[in-house]
This record gives sequence, C-alpha cells and structure tokens, in this order.
Amino acid sequence: MRGRLWRASNPGLSSDQRTVLVAALMVARRAVGEARRNGDPGAERRARRAVGTAKIGLGERGAPWWTDGTPDFNRVMARHTPYADWFAALETMSRE
Repeated sequence: MRGRLWRASNPGLSSDQRTVLVAALMVARRAVGEARRNGDPGAERRARRAVGTAKIGLGERGAPWWTDGTPDFNRVMARHTPYADWFAALETMSRE
C-alpha cells in the first residue's frame, strides 16, 4: 500500500481460527469508527487496542510467524528492502 510492504496473515492458522479473528477485527474496526463519530477518545483507544490484538492473532503484527530467519519488513518502504526490484516491476505492470 503506497509503496509499503505489509505482512500477510499467518497461513498456518486454521480456517476456524482465521474466521474468529477476522470477525473480531471487523467488530473492532467498526468500534473505532463509532468511537470517532461519537467523539469518545477512551472508546477509540480501547477499540484500537482490540484491532491490534486481532491483528497480532492473525500474524499481521507482533512477532513474525515464519521460522526461516527472513527479516520482517512489515510497514517498510519496499524500495528500501531486498524486494525493491520486484516492487518496481509491479508498479511498471500496473501502469501498462
């Protein structure tokens, strides 16, 4: 997204685990929006913590879920990683 790499969910999660975590993530995201609309900073903080907890459970944040020693480039600009050439090729293809 906008040139940043984002970590994928852990493919080792069972379908049931993924379903529960995605549902929790969606509830938390809706709660963030509701808190913002209501101007409730305390509720927004709690909802954002719930989003973070769900994303950690999905493997999108927190400790890497892979074990091969590859560095975690989550949220790093793609052009500053070993994936720079791959990303540049994707951008070129998207313009064609």
